[in-house]
Amino acid sequence: MTDFLALVDPGPGAGLFALFLSSFLSATLLPGSSELVLAGMLALHPDQLGAALALATAGNTLGGMSTYLLARLLPQRADTSRQAWLRRGPAILLLSWAPLVGDALCAGAGWLRLPWRACLLWMALGKGLRYAVIALPFV
Repeated sequence: MTDFLALVDPGPGAGLFALFLSSFLSATLLPGSSELVLAGMLALHPDQLGAALALATAGNTLGGMSTYLLARLLPQRADTSRQAWLRRGPAILLLSWAPLVGDALCAGAGWLRLPWRACLLWMALGKGLRYAVIALPFV
């Protein structure tokens, strides 16, 4: 696998940009797999661990916050019981990295107008921890 990656390696700069873009798009409603891009980047350039983790986390968090912002622009309707668990607070956004449910959590937090700074913090923490776990084999 590493031999194949070496053939298509654009270099660390382009790889980091691709990682940021992939992580941003993966956090929106578009499908993507930034985890594979991170693993490929670290397989080719393990010396870029810190930059890769920072850019993947930033891109994925910004993507989640874009979903939050778009949902915040929607008009609110009456409360339902399904919203009650999200109203407990933005700490639930630690799970914003999870497939399918993560996008819904980001959108729900925006739609419910939870405080954006707290949402940003919890989102970044959850997404950063997920990427750190993925990067462990490369340390």
